[in-house]
Formats: sequence, structure tokens, C-alpha cells
Amino acid sequence: MVVEAVRLLITLVVTAVGFQLGDTLSDRFPEAFGLSDTASVVGAVLGAGVGYVGGGIFGRSFRVRLDVAPERLVARVSGPSLFAGAFGVVTGLLVGLVLSIPVVLLLPPAIGWSLAALVVLLLILLAVRVFMARADDLLAVAGLRNRGPLRGASLEDDDRAHLIDSSAAIDGRLLALVQSGLVEGRLWVPAFVVDELQGLADAGDGSLRRRGRRGLEALEALHSATSEFVVLEEDAPEFEDVDAKLLALATRAGARLVTTDYNLSKAAELRGIVVLNPSVLGEKLKPIVSTGETLTVTISKAGKGARQGVAFLDDGTMVVVEDAGDSIGQDVDVVVTSTTRTAVGRMLFARTTS
Repeated sequence: MVVEAVRLLITLVVTAVGFQLGDTLSDRFPEAFGLSDTASVVGAVLGAGVGYVGGGIFGRSFRVRLDVAPERLVARVSGPSLFAGAFGVVTGLLVGLVLSIPVVLLLPPAIGWSLAALVVLLLILLAVRVFMARADDLLAVAGLRNRGPLRGASLEDDDRAHLIDSSAAIDGRLLALVQSGLVEGRLWVPAFVVDELQGLADAGDGSLRRRGRRGLEALEALHSATSEFVVLEEDAPEFEDVDAKLLALATRAGARLVTTDYNLSKAAELRGIVVLNPSVLGEKLKPIVSTGETLTVTISKAGKGARQGVAFLDDGTMVVVEDAGDSIGQDVDVVVTSTTRTAVGRMLFARTTS
């Protein structure tokens, strides 16, 4: 849409210039053209052709990605970016109107008005792109946000960097670790990780869509909770795979990698990268429940075995209770008989005390 608007205005300007030039030549050299209107028509046609081709090429350099429905576009863009973009529209419009006044006054109307409209449109597009790219800086200057820039900093300048991947964002436990002070330092989220989460949020599969949205919401919560959150524009273009890009960036800058992906964490450890797994750390921080301890739990569902019931502690630990299949929804007193560790964490086995 933006490309076609720029193309139209440039075509109008160049057509008007061609018409004006042809008209001037026919007035000065009437014997060379026979009919006085011939040169004007030829100039207008040539100008229209040149403007259409050149306008398309020029317009693409100012294209703003509007290839999604408006409601999806709004959902993708953060609040600060939308605010800065709106401010950019107003600023670009005002500056464009001021600069277009001499254009309209000094040039012939056919050229002046078309060129003035083109100037206004290009300044609006330029202002929107600049203001959205520096949204948080502008809000900080206005006193609406007191935090450092979210974009443009370098990962290699940070000696306490934590590089976050999509699995850690989806997991959601990183926010609690940051708020408790267990994770200190700047949190870097590569732009390609944000794009990966956006792709999941737009997926047709409902499960993938929920995971993507949860990851984006977790990043937004981190953004609001700490001034140490940074969107990283650096990339590793020599790799196509997201995991390979993360490993390359972490190796290059000596950053810690925050991930819950088992395969990625093992590959990082083999390369000497320090890995922080919020899932493992959260598991280690759970209170220890030992064999023989008595607990009061709420049976939430039936277990896989005959007459088994399943309950969950406040920290999410699963408790399999014998002879509790008929007590769903009830609080029962149980004694822990054994514990085991699985791929998803600790699991307790217990029996009722009655």
C-alpha cells in the first residue's frame, strides 16, 4: 500500500514535469513539433512511464510492513512503539506541511501540489520508522519511562549477560528468579527469538499458538519488571538454525545461556558456555519432603493405577496416593512412602493415614 502511494505521487510529479517541459519546448520551438500539444502529450506520457517505474523502486525503500490485518498488526507492536509511531505521524505531517509551502508557492500548481504531497508522505514514513525504532528512548526523554534503551546495545559490552532462548521464555519461571534476585545482570533476548515466538503465536496449531503467546507475555512481563531487559539486534547470519545462532552469540560474547531445552543446554556446555536452566534451578529450590513425612493434600484426579489418586503440592510436585481414587476433590492426610526423580521433576508416592 505504501509502495503504491509513493509510486502514484512520484508518477504525478514526473508526469507534470514532463507535461510542463513539453509545453515549454513547444512554445520555444513551435516549428519543431508541428502541433503545439504534441510535445506536451509526449512529455506527459514519458513522464508517467518513468515515474511509474522509478516510483516503484523508490517506494520500496520506504516500505513499512503492513502485510497483516490491522488488528494483528496492533497485536504485534508494543504499546511504546505504537505511541512513538503515532507521535511520528504527527511530527512528520507538521514538518512536511511546513517544507511543502515553498514548493507549492514557487512551482507550477500541477508540479507543486503533487511534489508537496510526496514530501509530506515521505516525511511521515521516515518519522514513523525513526520514532518506532527509538520508542523507549523517546519515552524516557518525555519522562514516561525511566529505563535504558531496549535496542541498539552490544552483547559483547556486557560481562554479566544472560542470553534468553524461546524455551526459557515459554517456561515463565525466569521472572520469579529475577524478582527474587537469584538472576542478576542484563537479560538479552535476540530479535530472532522474538520472531520465533511470534511465529508460534501465529501458528495454526492451538498448542503451539498458546506456547508462543505465553512466551511473548513472559517477555513483556520481564520488560515491565526490570530495566535490565534488552532486545538484541545482533545476529549470526552464517547460521540459519535458531539454536546455532544462540550458541554462536553466547560463545562470541561469553554470555550465559538461559534455556530449558535439554539438547541445547548440553551442546552449550560442551562448548564451555555457562547454562542457566530455570526449570532445574526451580526444582532445586523446592522444599525437601522426606520419606515418612505426613502431609495434607487435595486429591485432584484419579491415578493410572487401581484406586490411585493424584494430588499436587503448592510448588507443583506430583503426589501419587494409594487408596485415594474415591476421594477426588477432598483433603486427605497422607504419609510419604517414597520419592523418585523423573524427567519432569520430583514425584512423591504416599498412602492415606486412615
